[in-house]
Amino acid sequence: MKKAIMSLMVATGFLLGGTYTTDQSRSHVGERATVCGVVTGGYYARSTRGKPTFLNLDGRYPQHKFTILIWGKYRHLFKAPEIRYNGQKVCVNGVIGLHKGVPEMEIRYRGTLR
Repeated sequence: MKKAIMSLMVATGFLLGGTYTTDQSRSHVGERATVCGVVTGGYYARSTRGKPTFLNLDGRYPQHKFTILIWGKYRHLFKAPEIRYNGQKVCVNGVIGLHKGVPEMEIRYRGTLR
């Protein structure tokens, strides 16, 4: 059932934009899209302003290919995401940005990360 739901989400592109791998995301900066990859590490920067959580996809930091950014005020929606999603294949929907040369996406709603 989980695979069927994942396939349906990927096929529909979360209803907005295309669906890309982390490698392909670099060519789609500025676009609304779905990006899929494996969470290979994460970090909750609780002492940093805004208390961000970073989820790295398809490679350990700093060789990762994509970053999911969750600001502290939205963290409770994801329940310790750096632990919960570690090692899992995920898809995230939103606008692809670029930070220090690495594609990233900021998310604020639980439904944008599957």
